[in-house]
Amino acid sequence: MTFRPARWLPNRHLMTIWANLARLPIRLPVERERWDLPDGDFLDVDRIRRPDAPLMIVLHGLESSSRAGYVRGLLAEGVRRGLAAAAINFRGCSGPNRAARFYHSGETGDLAFAVERLAREAPALVLAGFSLGGNVVVKYLGERGDDVPRAVRAAAVVSVPFDLQRYNAALDGPGLPAWIYRERFLRQLRRKAIAKAARFPGRIDADRARLARTMFAFDDAVTAPLHGFRDAHDYWAQSSSGPYVARVRRPLLILAAEDDPFVPAETIPVEAARANPQVTLETFAEGGHVAFVGGAPWAPSRWAERRVAEFLAASA
Repeated sequence: MTFRPARWLPNRHLMTIWANLARLPIRLPVERERWDLPDGDFLDVDRIRRPDAPLMIVLHGLESSSRAGYVRGLLAEGVRRGLAAAAINFRGCSGPNRAARFYHSGETGDLAFAVERLAREAPALVLAGFSLGGNVVVKYLGERGDDVPRAVRAAAVVSVPFDLQRYNAALDGPGLPAWIYRERFLRQLRRKAIAKAARFPGRIDADRARLARTMFAFDDAVTAPLHGFRDAHDYWAQSSSGPYVARVRRPLLILAAEDDPFVPAETIPVEAARANPQVTLETFAEGGHVAFVGGAPWAPSRWAERRVAEFLAASA
């Protein structure tokens, strides 16, 4: 499949924003389940059941959810190709979670829990992740290498921030577009952190959270200390998935756009992908962030979702 970007979305910001906002609801036969975790917290998971079918596990991006248009779009594409599905909501993304902690870019334990649980009921599993969710998928595969459960056959990721230091520097950069993206994330993150601080006194500095106006300030004040990192730089360094690409031992499709407003083109792991026969890297000059819109204005296409579903169904 070849991606041909929509000419009526002439720059990366229009591509990214339009893809996120201009989408009709997708109706799917989804059932919500709540899975209790070993530490007393929970995951909310949207399931599409198909007995004896390969099952696709889908992870969303930062401050998104299983109801995001791109998640539902991928679920629909997977269903058309005979896949069952489980779209996971990260902790705190389907409503307040029980524990003091949240999710974060490098947390792979909950994905491992989901894989182990679903491997008991499906003949084969495939993984998909968008942006932060893609970072989690790549890091999970690389951390485990040959020890990934045999049920996991393949994975595909879109618009991954392989270098979190550079990704957050882009979000914290100058200009109106960066401010719009940054504030969209931080408005929700600040609200969650302040509410969490009230529930768990002493775990979060509510004043620093309230004053955070950059991704660095928020991660340094909240994400890093809450999850056991020294500071934001330590969190970003330990959680970036770029160093794990070389260790992946399952077929992995990576889709990336060189004009991604969040992910600098130079952070795409071209050399590591070329050196690893398990990795298929497809890069495009245009595509924005989790966008890849093609077609006409009256009949837009979501190329990345079709490409991911095609790859995973063929690999399952």
